[in-house]
Amino acid sequence: MYKKILGVGLLFLNFNLFSAAVLSDAELAFKIELKKEPTSRPQTVAFVPVEKKYYIADGGLAPLGSAYEAPISKSLIHTYDENGQYLKSTRAGFDNRSIYFNSKSAKLETITYNISSEAGFGPMTGIFSLALDDQGLPTGKSDEVANFIPAFGSASTMPTYDAKADVYYAKQEKTNKVFVIDIKSRQKTKEIELDFKTPGVEHHDVAASFIAFTGIQGHEFILIDIDHKRFLIYDLDGKYVGASALPKKLKLRSKNHFNGLGYTNNGYYFVYIDSEGEFGTYHAYKVLN
Repeated sequence: MYKKILGVGLLFLNFNLFSAAVLSDAELAFKIELKKEPTSRPQTVAFVPVEKKYYIADGGLAPLGSAYEAPISKSLIHTYDENGQYLKSTRAGFDNRSIYFNSKSAKLETITYNISSEAGFGPMTGIFSLALDDQGLPTGKSDEVANFIPAFGSASTMPTYDAKADVYYAKQEKTNKVFVIDIKSRQKTKEIELDFKTPGVEHHDVAASFIAFTGIQGHEFILIDIDHKRFLIYDLDGKYVGASALPKKLKLRSKNHFNGLGYTNNGYYFVYIDSEGEFGTYHAYKVLN
């Protein structure tokens, strides 16, 4: 039932070579129906081109440590093939907020809740690379890329990564601000202010903590406007470029402001619809052409 994605590796390599245009209506490309109940709430989605697999990360705080249990999150990472077929769920021990493919290191990586330690320091906090086996499935093993970095700001931010510039973009809650962070220096190098006035939105209309980085010149950011069911496109300076409409009948919920989103490096924006399927379904949309 799912649309097969052909030539994804080639698409990944050449995606930035074409001039982009904003689709007036976002195109539903395919769906991934969850086959296992999320441990807490589904967060973001990653795609690894060489493996041709999608990885969906759950969020969920770790239990308090005790003599019987370590303070490690029970959140899972769920693996699906390129046709949306479920393969496996793996516990890596992280309260995931952003999962993504780092084309610079050629590794699958995750960013945890509270990377800034704004809500107080906890173990298993930071950026981690996730080991994959020969079948492209997570093993549950990981390596630390960076520990907590205060420059990320909001505890619940779901940062996106720009491999070319080697920086992270972290949208801040209840504002139009996006922090630009260099993890080598552990510093915020810039603040981008998104134009909310031109599209006529307030901070409570749009995703609270997630903005997608596309890597496409002049159309670098996509921000979902939940209340008006559309995608807002911005350039690297925060200038509003245009909008792409979602279907009017799409059943978005208030929780979509905080989780169930994602953008993959083969050009799809994912939106979680919890009312579709037993455990919810991710819709993959094409926003730029």
